[in-house]
Amino acid sequence: MRAILNEFDPAKQVLNRLASLYAQGHNTDKIDLIIIGGTWSYFPKKYKEWFIKKCFEAANQRTSKTLEQAQKLNEKSKHRIIGITIETRPDYITKREVLHLRDLGVTRVELGVQSIYEDVLKLNLRQSGTEDIVKATKLLKEAGFKVCYHMMPNLPGSDLKKDEEMFKTIFNDERFQPDLLKIYTCAVLKEAPLYKLWKEKKYKPYTEKQLIGLLIKIKRFVPYYCRIQRLTRDIPSQSIVAGPAKISNMRQVLKKQKGFACKCIRCREVRGDYRPKEKLYLFKQEYKASGGKEIFLSYENKTKTRLYSLLRLRVLNDAIIREVHTYGQLHPLNKSAVSPQHKGLGKKLVKEAEKIATKLGFKKIAVISGVGAREYYRRLGYRLKNTYMVKPLSSPLSAQSKE
Repeated sequence: MRAILNEFDPAKQVLNRLASLYAQGHNTDKIDLIIIGGTWSYFPKKYKEWFIKKCFEAANQRTSKTLEQAQKLNEKSKHRIIGITIETRPDYITKREVLHLRDLGVTRVELGVQSIYEDVLKLNLRQSGTEDIVKATKLLKEAGFKVCYHMMPNLPGSDLKKDEEMFKTIFNDERFQPDLLKIYTCAVLKEAPLYKLWKEKKYKPYTEKQLIGLLIKIKRFVPYYCRIQRLTRDIPSQSIVAGPAKISNMRQVLKKQKGFACKCIRCREVRGDYRPKEKLYLFKQEYKASGGKEIFLSYENKTKTRLYSLLRLRVLNDAIIREVHTYGQLHPLNKSAVSPQHKGLGKKLVKEAEKIATKLGFKKIAVISGVGAREYYRRLGYRLKNTYMVKPLSSPLSAQSKE
């Protein structure tokens, strides 16, 4: 709707959103830009470059001759784009597309996976299969991107048991292992072909009780290193003809269930409840994913119920930091605030990642930094190389001699 109101002009959309956030009292000097809707990778290269350039120009509040110039200006702009997310289909992810996404400044990719079962994908006319999902996930992680899966329970051809097994598989099978999840329960809309199947009683949506039961099971085995971004699709309830997708506050509904607590990242974030005197502990969790090793570092309270800061380090042929994030109320640049941000937690995690990479024998470490976060990494000794921030590492022996 915002796109329609702004005639699909990307600069107008960004400016409109910034004005809206500012009016609500939000600080806007750090922007995590999300471009949603459709298959981003389908669009022509020139159009994508124009679109992203216009977004940077809006943040910079000035025009530029090239995308590169707009990005350079944004490194010290008032509104810095610290990350860019796009949505696409798994079968559109190739080595060439990965390189282009980095040129654009993209740091996170949301994949329209929906299901990992070949028969379900074919029945629902999905043009990407299981191998496309596996390949896309690996290519993106090797390049340092954060990977989010869009999953859709209750698709035709699936059932409660199959959906439960699907979510178990994506976290037990190292070929998948998404960093983030968006769970969109299948909804019946009048405009969709599914409506006809539902009218003919060839498709039966889950009941509200069945969906809640399934989501509780899913949440129980989602690991500490995954963040559930969404549990419902942002579709007006009056547009949904049938199905439990009408519940717009599903997260709150699940929280009311007795004897249940989710351990995903979103449910553990400190948010606005910052406690300066709370003792924090450094946790480290390793797991295999897409042929490499992921190392998840975090600063949390002793019971791991309050997450302050996290870092994702991937080690395979290279050592690459895929994410550094400190939670809590947004801390404005160069200003004091009661927040975990800018208290050194991120720097400590980066230092720990550097130590780990050094011990593993790597001579350098890279960060898939958003354009607006490059200055932060420069202060930590990193320098821009191609589209990554890179830092040379001392050998364990030379590091010991310095001590």
